Amino acid sequence: MSSYIPLILSGVLLNAFAQLFLKKGMLSIGHFEFALVNIVPIAYKAALNPFIFLGLSCYVLSVALWMLVLSRVDVSFAYPFLSVGYVVTAIIGYAVFNEDLSLYRIGGIVLICLGVIFVAKS
Repeated sequence: MSSYIPLILSGVLLNAFAQLFLKKGMLSIGHFEFALVNIVPIAYKAALNPFIFLGLSCYVLSVALWMLVLSRVDVSFAYPFLSVGYVVTAIIGYAVFNEDLSLYRIGGIVLICLGVIFVAKS
């Protein structure tokens, strides 16, 4: 099963980058209120935003890869690797979007990494 770790991580990273592209796209669209009057203008802005398109494309690819993974390995082995996505998005969110990376978050990231290592070694 460990030979599938690169495939698993590819799907996880695509999913993480989907989040980051969507964040970038929504930053350019800006804050909006959930109201009936906003549906068409916000949908139009989102549909034309290249970062939103990239994010959605990464999601589609990550789902396709995840289906491939699940056809080859136990879900109990593959699923914990999804938490690597939290680590990647937290670090890139800090580096690119200047998001907070407190001591508690860093501690959580370390615990996540340890858990993934334990699963990978099992």
